[in-house]
Amino acid sequence: MSQAYSWYSQLKKPFFAPPSWLFGPVWTVLYILIAISYGYVGYLFFTKKIPFIVLLPFILNLIFNFAFTPIQFGLKNNYLAAIDILLVVGTLVWAIVSIFPYVKWVSFINIPYLLWGTFATILQLTVTWLNK
Repeated sequence: MSQAYSWYSQLKKPFFAPPSWLFGPVWTVLYILIAISYGYVGYLFFTKKIPFIVLLPFILNLIFNFAFTPIQFGLKNNYLAAIDILLVVGTLVWAIVSIFPYVKWVSFINIPYLLWGTFATILQLTVTWLNK
């Protein structure tokens, strides 16, 4: 894995790219928020308080989120990573909108994830463009 991170560190990055040490703490906080809110959405589904269509974007978001690192650092494929991160943000927006009528706090608690995800998307698209 260190070879993959070495590969990434040598890519051209925009001026607004944060230092690499920042990603760990940010994702730690975000994954705590995701675990709490997505866990509650799962609970609501299994107790039949929301339909599956409300749960679906949360499931897809987790799949796309967890796929990013293997795509970016395993495959070393910026293009697929760019597509994947667009899917992460797209399913997150869908999830936030879907759950809002049922449980507003779940939507609100995911705003930091949406903000970071949007920033990460801009960063990934820029890195992909700079290294084409």
